Amino acid sequence: MIAIGAPVPDAPAKRDRLGLLREPDFRGLFLSTTVAQFGYQISTLALPLAAVIALDAGEFEVGLLSSMTMAAFLLIGLPAGAWIDRMRRRRVLIVSDVVRAVVLMTVPVAWWADALTIWQLYAVAFLIGVFTVFFDVSYQSYLPHLVGRDRLVEGNAKLEVVRSTAHLGGPVLAGQLIGWLTAPVALAFDAVAMGASALFLVRIRRRESKPEVAHDARIAAEIKEGLAFVFSNRILASIVAATSWWNLCMSAYLAMVVVFLPRTLGLTPGEIGLFFGVFGAGGLIGAFVTGPVTNRLGQGRAIWLAALVPSPGLFLLPAAEPGWQVWIAAAGMGAVGVGSVVYNVNQVSFRQRLTPDRLLGRMNATVRFLAWGLSAVGALIGGILGEFAGARATLWIGAVGVCLAFLPVFFSPLRNLRDLPGPAEPEPVAVSG
Repeated sequence: MIAIGAPVPDAPAKRDRLGLLREPDFRGLFLSTTVAQFGYQISTLALPLAAVIALDAGEFEVGLLSSMTMAAFLLIGLPAGAWIDRMRRRRVLIVSDVVRAVVLMTVPVAWWADALTIWQLYAVAFLIGVFTVFFDVSYQSYLPHLVGRDRLVEGNAKLEVVRSTAHLGGPVLAGQLIGWLTAPVALAFDAVAMGASALFLVRIRRRESKPEVAHDARIAAEIKEGLAFVFSNRILASIVAATSWWNLCMSAYLAMVVVFLPRTLGLTPGEIGLFFGVFGAGGLIGAFVTGPVTNRLGQGRAIWLAALVPSPGLFLLPAAEPGWQVWIAAAGMGAVGVGSVVYNVNQVSFRQRLTPDRLLGRMNATVRFLAWGLSAVGALIGGILGEFAGARATLWIGAVGVCLAFLPVFFSPLRNLRDLPGPAEPEPVAVSG
């Protein structure tokens, strides 16, 4: 969710709107991110809708499917960080894209052969999750190498614009594709996007040197060092707690949105795509206002306020009935999108700046293990609650939980800090083998 760093944007005296986009290597990463994010939006909507519409799955099955996409963060999140710190990250990114493309293509093939089952969707969701773990941890660890630590806020902000634009246009595109071609076939477009993403990464010329690894280094000891680094910093630990709780509750909420919209509010796939497009529009606005908001409030206050102020907008959806109220609820989701981006750009940049190169993979893996691992738990809880209490009740419960997510960062040094600590090599952590 949130990012921390130096006084926010890296502002030159004369504003250059292209900035890092003038550099071919960053442009390759930017284009890779663009096509991959649009593809990801297709699969995010198409996988659960394939279960709901094509296979008539129940609430628990949909929640379990959503959980499977994130379960890998719990199962391999921590060792993945240690493994990635031993590898060239660009190569990990390329392999992850290629494997995800192949796995996604199995869904339309099975559909055409009239052999698609919910168990295949579970397997696809899990495998996509595994290689998303490797991709995401490598991606956040690779950016400092590509742009330098002094330009991380600019790099993250530009990439956040891509993500937010995909959140805006991706669901709309996905909804139309699903309506025209069915959800399973729409996933073929996601597979093509992942393949294109890999091609853009191949064109990046800047190479990393192979990380040096001590001959007696043990994975368990390296994981322990990454955990110790994250939790020895009080601000970083509070951010991890807030982000993890937010993801837990928001995942329970979102798992039932794709059930509630078609079955209770009667939306078509195209209208569902438009609904999520409004959510994405909020993220796009957030990408553009992050700099001004952070300069005005300071990074410390921007973090907890971004988590607190927009969250009540989530109550509008469970209160809605079929008709115009749906779009008021979508606007509330859009407000949450604004806050989550302001939070994320600041938090990610802070973590990247604070962490020495040799620990980047483990730091990012530790954060994602907790934050995204609890997303898997949240989606499963959402499915269970939906099965027994109904989708609407689950949305109410999830909204209450999200509104409480600001508390860890509020009751931390962030509450009274305008500017957050800059980069610093931490004291060596004693790690026993």
